Amino acid sequence: MHKVGIIGSGIAGLAAAIRLQLKGCETFVFESNTYPGGKLSEFTINGYRFDAGPSLFTMPDYVDELFLLADKNPKEYFEYTKLDEICRYFWQDGTKISLPAEKIALMNTINQNFGIEWKNVEKYLIESDRNYQILGSLFVDKSLHKLNTWVSKEAFKGYSNLLNLGLFKTLNQKNSNYFKNPKLVQLFNRYATYNGSDPYQTPASMSIIPHLEYNIGAFFPKNGMNGITNALYKLACETGVKFKFDEPVLEIITQNQKATGLRTKNKILPFDSIVSNMDISPTYRKLLPKAKAPEKILKQERSGSGLIFYWGVKKKFPQLGLHNIFFSDDYKAEFQAQFQEKNITNDPTIYLNITSKLKADDAPADCENWFILINAPANENQNWEEITARTRKNIIKKLSKILNENIEELIEAEELLDPQLIEIKTSSGQGALYGTSSNSPFAAFFRHPNFSKQFQNLYFVGGSVHPGGGIPLALSSAKIMANQFFQT
Repeated sequence: MHKVGIIGSGIAGLAAAIRLQLKGCETFVFESNTYPGGKLSEFTINGYRFDAGPSLFTMPDYVDELFLLADKNPKEYFEYTKLDEICRYFWQDGTKISLPAEKIALMNTINQNFGIEWKNVEKYLIESDRNYQILGSLFVDKSLHKLNTWVSKEAFKGYSNLLNLGLFKTLNQKNSNYFKNPKLVQLFNRYATYNGSDPYQTPASMSIIPHLEYNIGAFFPKNGMNGITNALYKLACETGVKFKFDEPVLEIITQNQKATGLRTKNKILPFDSIVSNMDISPTYRKLLPKAKAPEKILKQERSGSGLIFYWGVKKKFPQLGLHNIFFSDDYKAEFQAQFQEKNITNDPTIYLNITSKLKADDAPADCENWFILINAPANENQNWEEITARTRKNIIKKLSKILNENIEELIEAEELLDPQLIEIKTSSGQGALYGTSSNSPFAAFFRHPNFSKQFQNLYFVGGSVHPGGGIPLALSSAKIMANQFFQT
C-alpha cells in the first residue's frame, strides 16, 4: 500500500488526507499542535468560546463533497444554515446599513440608503457571477502549472474575455467607475481583504469575491467554524487516516531527487509520498534546508496578517449582528500604512464577529463573545507590543463612540493574537494569513504549484500555494493536489 506522510492538519491537510485515504493510500498526518485544524481551531476562556481563526463560511459544497466521496451523508456530520443577513456596516458619520441576503430585499435596502445605485450593484453582481464562472473553473479548480490547463476549453473562454476580467486595472478603479457613492466604493473595496490584499493595488478581477456572498450566500456552521474541523477530523479517522499529534516534522528526507520520508522529533519514517500543508516558506526554509528554494516565489510580498482581540463582553448589543464592519474614514491611508509603512493606522477598519448571536452557548447569559480583527502587515519584527497597545486603545475609543457605550468597562475576558504569534502558532511565514499577496495582476500565476518541480512524490496544499487562502481555496488545493497525485 502506498504510504503518504502529511505535514499539518489544517483544513487542507485534512482534506488531502481524506482524499488520498479514500483512493487506497495509507495516510499519516503529523501535527505539531495537540489538536487538528491549524488556524481553524477554537478555545474557551471564562465561559466564552471563540473560533480562533476564520469566521466567514462560504461555498459549503467544498466541505460536503468530502463526505459524499466517502459515501457519507454530510448532514450527519456537519450542519450549517444560510444567513439571512450578510453584514452590518457602520461609518463614523453615523451612517448604518444592514445588508440582507435575499436579492430583492438587498436591492431595496441599497435603494433606500443609496438611491439609484442599486441598479449599479445589480449590474456589478451579474458581472461578478459571469467572471467567476470564467475564472473559477480556471484559477480555482485546476493547476496553473500544467499545460493541459492552458489548452482547455475553460482557458480559451478566458482568453476571449480577457479584457473584461479586470486584470489590468485595480479593484478600487473598477469600484469607483461603478459607484458614485464613496461608501459603496469602500464597501466593495473591502473584499480585497478576503485574501489579504490592498484594493488600491489588487486587480479588479478580485471583484468575483462578492459573488460568493451575494449570489451564492454566506453560511453559519451549527457548531461554530471549528465544527468544520471536527467534522472533517471525524471523517478522516473513520476512513482510516492515522494522526500523530504533538509531533512536529523537522525535515523532509530526500534522496536522488525524490521525497523518501520524514524526520520528526521522535524518529525517521519512510514514506512513498509527502504532502506539506505547512506554509510554503517554512517548508523550504526549515524542512528542506538543502534543497534549491524557489527564491522568486518565497521573496514575493507577503499577504496581510491580522491583529485579533478576543473579548468576553458582559452585555448584549441588539444593534450588532453576526458580522459587523466599522469603517475607517480614510481607507487608502489604512492600506498605505499596512503595505508600505508596515504598520496599523490610528483609525483602522474594525471587523467584529459575534457567534453568540446565533450560537447562544458561546457566551454566558446576557453576554457576547467578540472576535475583533484588524488588518495588519506581515511580521517584519515590528514593535508589536506598542502597535497592539495603541490599536487596542483606538478600537475601544472608536467602538465606544459609535455604540455609545464604555466598551473598556465591559471586557471581562481577553486574549489576543498578533502576526508574530500567528507565525509561531501556525507556521505561517511572517504571520501572513494567505501566503503571498495578490497585489499585482499576475500574482495568481506566481503562487507555488501543488507539486514539486525538484523532487518526485512531494506535494503542497494550503493557503500559501495555488489557488490561495481561505477555506474554499484551501480545500480546492487538496483536490488539485489529489488529481495530480494520481496522474503521475
